[in-house]
Amino acid sequence: MKNIIKKDIQYPFLTRPIEIYERENGHKIVLAHKEGGLVNISSWVKTGSINENDENNGISHFLEHLMFKGTHKHKAGYFDRTLEGKGAIVNAATWKDYTFYYVTLPQGPDGAYFKEAIELHADMMLDPVIPEEEIGPAFKLGDDNVAQKRERHVVIEEIRMRQDQPWTKIYNSTNHNMYTNHPYKRDVIGFPETIASIPRETILNYYRTHYTPNNITTILVGDFDHEAVLKKVCEKFDFKGRENYQNPQHTLDTPVQSAKLIELKGKINTGFVITGWLGPVAKDIKENIGLEIIDVILGDGQSSRLYQNLIAKQNDPVFNIVGTDFYNFKDGGNFFIEANFKADKKDEALKQINEEMDKILAGDITEDELKKAKKKLKAEFAHNAEKVSEIADNIGFYMTVCEDLSLVEKYLEELENYTLDDVNNTAKKYLQHNNSVTTVLLPE
Repeated sequence: MKNIIKKDIQYPFLTRPIEIYERENGHKIVLAHKEGGLVNISSWVKTGSINENDENNGISHFLEHLMFKGTHKHKAGYFDRTLEGKGAIVNAATWKDYTFYYVTLPQGPDGAYFKEAIELHADMMLDPVIPEEEIGPAFKLGDDNVAQKRERHVVIEEIRMRQDQPWTKIYNSTNHNMYTNHPYKRDVIGFPETIASIPRETILNYYRTHYTPNNITTILVGDFDHEAVLKKVCEKFDFKGRENYQNPQHTLDTPVQSAKLIELKGKINTGFVITGWLGPVAKDIKENIGLEIIDVILGDGQSSRLYQNLIAKQNDPVFNIVGTDFYNFKDGGNFFIEANFKADKKDEALKQINEEMDKILAGDITEDELKKAKKKLKAEFAHNAEKVSEIADNIGFYMTVCEDLSLVEKYLEELENYTLDDVNNTAKKYLQHNNSVTTVLLPE
């Protein structure tokens, strides 16, 4: 195997370094050793809603569905049926920065199941037919006389189910309003109108453009012969001279400069609210750790400040649910406070959330809270190094979103050295009231 560049990475809690191989065509192969009977193979593609526009919004997710609809070698259903018959978990996911496809399964006698999984996975990634009969004919929404209700209808139904969910409504509204121009403002799953009308040729062109060697990282985790597996992956992932595509660089959006409040109405009985802020780019490990720590202290579970102060310690709480979420993205993450409250208590709910944020911004996080948050994040990292699927997910994130797996070596060290001053500076930099967008959903 000529012209392959190898790099070793020390991944915490694994007994051997992770090996990264970059082939001459740009395709990356990552081999991670993890003792046990299960193996995982996944391919992460550097495309998601970040590469979409208003005309094709939702195409990445739609393509993810269609990738399972057969190749020139195997008909639709063969991939899933064959591997699931061997005890495999087969699935895929689309997000803002990536789409990934994975198989977790037992090695099988002499690694036979694993070898077959590599062959079928490579075949699916490189030679999908995306047949017209599986997509279904284009149609106008509201036309109930469509003879073939195929994958278009499956995805449209998925979109409609999500659109009816209160959390989705307020998330989409807040997310959209946090951005000015960046593609992150769009919903990953897209809109029914687009999915109903998008032609097969447009989907095929999107596949050919983005599923290129330099945009795909194939990750294999388990207890196997690295040399033999590397050889097999190189053999099966034959891109046949497919041209590479350089993803465009987007200008990062700046946060809103005065707090934005959007009010929506819906057929609900209680109130919902999400407040969001823009965060640092994914590869800025230190500042992301700061927001992870604040996420744990402020809103992660029943021991968090929001739960304790706004629900547990209240005689007549305004909130039914309250917590936080933090997402890392290549071009800047998102920090959210999310809550469900009594419908007639909107003003009080917003006031109480703001008061809790004021405390964080005033720098009242204690050394004890910081220690507990660090301990929890370390434990989560260690726990995620126990399963082949979790290890693969973490590697995929660092390779695709951060574009640098060596950052994983620094994570625990940066976490260990994080100080109260660091946390306070991160809060002041990213979580000011003026930089927030809030959506409230109330009963009609």
